[in-house]
Amino acid sequence: MIEIRNATPDEYEAVSDLTVIAYVGGGHVEAHDPYTNRLRDTAERADKAEVRVAVMAGRVVGSVTIAEPASPYADVAQPGELEFRMLAVSPDARGSGVGSALVRHVLDTAYDRGDRAVVMSTQPDMEDARRIYDRNGFVPVPDRNWAPVPGVELTVLVRELV
Repeated sequence: MIEIRNATPDEYEAVSDLTVIAYVGGGHVEAHDPYTNRLRDTAERADKAEVRVAVMAGRVVGSVTIAEPASPYADVAQPGELEFRMLAVSPDARGSGVGSALVRHVLDTAYDRGDRAVVMSTQPDMEDARRIYDRNGFVPVPDRNWAPVPGVELTVLVRELV
């Protein structure tokens, strides 16, 4: 069974490690990239957004950051949308439904809040994650695509809720 809940401070290190492993180990971010520090700083994320964890057999195996529009961790969310980022699943838990459970949790959270949509950004090479987003009804919105730094093009995906 997968339990999804808010991360606790004693889990921040585990969340940091699995997020860096997912992004750097997955080849999506270079180890020396300054963004790696942002991925690692779970305490900062938890202070400015909501960090949720997926727990199986008492162990943190996944996490996601949920951000409201205009908050420091929302890059593309507009009013009435909830944004998620930094979705990460430990390598040994991939294929067990953890990523899908985290995405569904975000959708449920947005629905319960009365948001009209969930939005997120992804890189074209994040194929495994993209399959999860496609299965959950996210669609590309090309006019909202953006580049946080030169050479890094992000695709914006939106899932309407209403």
